[in-house]
Amino acid sequence: MTELSPSLEALVAELGKLPGIGRKTALRLGLHLLLQAGRTRELAAALLRAAEHCRFCQKCGNLGEDELCPICRNPARDAGLICVVEQVPDLLAIERVGEYRGVYHVLGGVLSPLDGVGPEQLRLAELERRVGGGPVREVVLATSATVEGDATALYLQRLLQGGALRISRLARGLPSGGSLESADQLTLARALDGRERLS
Repeated sequence: MTELSPSLEALVAELGKLPGIGRKTALRLGLHLLLQAGRTRELAAALLRAAEHCRFCQKCGNLGEDELCPICRNPARDAGLICVVEQVPDLLAIERVGEYRGVYHVLGGVLSPLDGVGPEQLRLAELERRVGGGPVREVVLATSATVEGDATALYLQRLLQGGALRISRLARGLPSGGSLESADQLTLARALDGRERLS
């Protein structure tokens, strides 16, 4: 294997920490960035700007630059309809479809006892407060069709059921074991339209 300069090796190591990026891809990206010096500076500036200005919405957990994200600040969104997702990329995937007009709640993961992720590590208390403290009529559980996603949805159903609150789950147009982020727009749109009522 060819030896790299220490600075290039450090760059490749950092790029390799990104999801889905192996060493060969990290090396290719690193070399491309170094050969495009002007773009490298722009990328570095954009990364620094995002790191300084982006933060999690205090209400839903989405990313934004203010206390509340653009979705939570939008008065045209239906605050009585909350779509619960695992992570921000899942929220973005549903937004790309362009058919959902409610608001969101980002859990920050899924229940996974083997990985040490229990209810305390997720944003469940915040969800309970939102549901109990406002005009919420329906919660859409939009967790992935994985063992952990299904377990999280079942836990949420039991946690939130009661009263007049409607709890629904995305229809099973989503592939089993797949993530929302990788689903195409048509599949997500059909899953939203055909969501199943749980209580």
